[in-house]
Amino acid sequence: MKEKAVVQMVDVRKSYGSQEVLKGVNLSIIEGKTTVIVGGSGQGKSQIIKHILGLIRPDSGSVIVYGRDISNISKKELKKIRTNFGVLFQNAALFDSMTVFDNVALPLRERTKMSEHEIKKIVSEKLVMMDVEGTNEKYPAQLSGGMRKRVGLARALVLDPKIIFFDEPTTGLDVKKSNEIYRVFSKTQKDLGYTAVIVSHDVPKIFNLADYVALLYNGVVQGRGPSGENQLSDSPMTPEEFQLSDNPIIKEFVETTMGPLYLSEMEV
Repeated sequence: MKEKAVVQMVDVRKSYGSQEVLKGVNLSIIEGKTTVIVGGSGQGKSQIIKHILGLIRPDSGSVIVYGRDISNISKKELKKIRTNFGVLFQNAALFDSMTVFDNVALPLRERTKMSEHEIKKIVSEKLVMMDVEGTNEKYPAQLSGGMRKRVGLARALVLDPKIIFFDEPTTGLDVKKSNEIYRVFSKTQKDLGYTAVIVSHDVPKIFNLADYVALLYNGVVQGRGPSGENQLSDSPMTPEEFQLSDNPIIKEFVETTMGPLYLSEMEV
């Protein structure tokens, strides 16, 4: 079955004053797959997520979500498209004054007309899925960092979104808890089949989750070729293709942050 791009960024540019952050980003997000966006600090990785969410608009270029250019639509239309999205922020963004149950139930109460009985059923299901059942009446401050991430993911999943965005999801966690969270991500993505977009500094571990990888450097997504030309919007790279790229910028990134993680059949 042919893969389908549910999000396409086409020559997206964004400046703040004299600082040009995105300098012509071309990127496709493939339906049902996990795309990992990597790059150094300050390169603008989170800017990509904010553009896809419609939180900011590009100075030029297009951000196409399910066939609609969200750069030029009304707030009402954008709100409708956002019903497809779930987001797990760096710090899980839980409300300290609300219980775990109320945090997870919040999107259902705000965006649906479900009864409290229906909400209780769905929230309980998601907490069991995240292996944090029994925490309903606890507050975020009473949870470990890893448990807060799980609750944050439960909230991101509660409306059964088609696309989930993870912005530096393991920030603040030790190696053991980070690995646990990655296992949860992998299992839920396989079980539910949603499209995942992960911005992460946690290389190389995050590559074990990736179907596709994009390196943002100097304001553009780096392409396969040695000249460093932009990656075509319909041509994302697999982790193996990424490691074997002739692009010197990608090669340097691989050598300094990943090491020999993948063994290509070409090299056997």
